[in-house]
Amino acid sequence: MLIGIDAREICGRPTGVGRYLNGLLSQWAKLPQARVHRFVLFAPERPASRSPSPFELRILSGGNGTWWEQLTLARAIKQTRPDVFFAPAYSAPLNISVPVVVTMHDVSFVAHPEWFRWRERLRRSWFSRRSAQRATLVLADTAHGRGEIVARLGVPATRIRVIPPGVGLPGTAIPHARAADGPRETTILFAGSIFNRRRLPDLMEAFAQIVCRHPDVSLEIVGENRTHPHQNLEALARTLNIRQRVRIRSYEPDDVLRRLYEHARVFAFLSDYEGFGLPPLEALATGVPVVVTDTPVAREVYGDAARYAAAGDIDAIAHHLEVLLFDSRARREVLEHAPEVLARYSWERAARETLVALEDAATTGASGTPSRSTNP
Repeated sequence: MLIGIDAREICGRPTGVGRYLNGLLSQWAKLPQARVHRFVLFAPERPASRSPSPFELRILSGGNGTWWEQLTLARAIKQTRPDVFFAPAYSAPLNISVPVVVTMHDVSFVAHPEWFRWRERLRRSWFSRRSAQRATLVLADTAHGRGEIVARLGVPATRIRVIPPGVGLPGTAIPHARAADGPRETTILFAGSIFNRRRLPDLMEAFAQIVCRHPDVSLEIVGENRTHPHQNLEALARTLNIRQRVRIRSYEPDDVLRRLYEHARVFAFLSDYEGFGLPPLEALATGVPVVVTDTPVAREVYGDAARYAAAGDIDAIAHHLEVLLFDSRARREVLEHAPEVLARYSWERAARETLVALEDAATTGASGTPSRSTNP
């Protein structure tokens, strides 16, 4: 079977979806059941994060946006004629006749349109909705996400499969939580693209409370600032008089990010909307307890391996962060649940179940209901 894949997300500086696709590709390169298939990666440039071997790579120049997807990529798919096409990031070419499997990691562009510039909102909403409705199969990261796809995009539940991603920083294999031993700095870490929904100002206000009592603590913020309306975090740090204790970086390579996880004492991820939320699991896997916002998705994904605070409750956020910074018993209570939670998320299992979805879609054709299901 010939499987075509939109590989844009592993080019340049891969973040969430790039990690997702890299995790699947790494496992497909090893799985015996994947060796009977031929994989073709379509990308606008050579991926910087991995060698495409044993996959074929087709470089399609001309940018990497919507026009590239709908025209250049569509033309290449028609010429290559794969048995199934995998779109790992929300949308796929609409004018193709091959079966399509698309992953919808969230539907934030519909659930919270105020977070997007109007052109981006219209583009993402229009193409993602139609891609999901036309796809042979839609993949969701969580059961909560599947419910949102049904309710907000009008996709029948019978065409949606829940396949959680795995856990592990690129270049490492972390099957279970590490012990929280070794030197840990009194540092709070946030890593991930910076969106308004991830409430970095709340984290900084809570941190300002902690600094008043513990002047030696520090806050590391790593991620590209993609907020709309724009949030000037550097200016806020000056206003809160914490600029000397906060370090803000747009992007760091994986080896630096691994070191930040290894030395941080607490990880904060105060998002009030996620389709999944991988960074807190990466933190748990490196022995770092996490504080997250109390949402249905967070409860589904992190279970008892986290401390929860209501969105916007600065005092509660500061309390949980301070406790996990300085109370070793509280840290152990969170981390003792990490192995059970992390065991739910395996790249090998995600790759195997995603491969089954691709096989089913190819067997079913461009429309219809596949015969097998991996939904829980």
